[in-house]
Amino acid sequence: MSFTPINERICILRLKGKFRNITLINVRAPTEEKVEEEKYKFYDDLQKVYDRVPKHDTVIILGDLNAKIGKEKAYGSVTGKSILHDVSNQNRKIVCNFAIEYNLTVMSTQFQHKTIHKGTWISPDLNTVNQTDHVLVNTDKKQTVQDVETSEDPTVNVTIFMSKL
Repeated sequence: MSFTPINERICILRLKGKFRNITLINVRAPTEEKVEEEKYKFYDDLQKVYDRVPKHDTVIILGDLNAKIGKEKAYGSVTGKSILHDVSNQNRKIVCNFAIEYNLTVMSTQFQHKTIHKGTWISPDLNTVNQTDHVLVNTDKKQTVQDVETSEDPTVNVTIFMSKL
């Protein structure tokens, strides 16, 4: 139905579904090393975009959130158990707080996959693998998501299997 670029880090694709429309918000969040002001500006922009989405749409936020979500229990209400990292980075805190505030679930950590299929970024020396790309969905619509697969292959980064749309 529409494609709207917001800035160099956020764009929106709104699709017509059989029963409800789907709004995909594609993002590329600032990296861990960026200053706090830049990170909060990004999430402020994302919040404004999210607030403009029609309330009846299924919302999927996906892309490189640069958040290593660890197995700490503090954010267990929005994350799953299929997590690559034991310890989180600071960006995880921002992502999870955003998810809690907007009643979203991090679906990229919900489904059991082999460890080699969880990584979304691999270092040039092939020694470090991170899971920093994520998919967030309205918590009340998460039952429509049957699986989420992410990959470090830039040509096929995220696959979402959904039903009942």
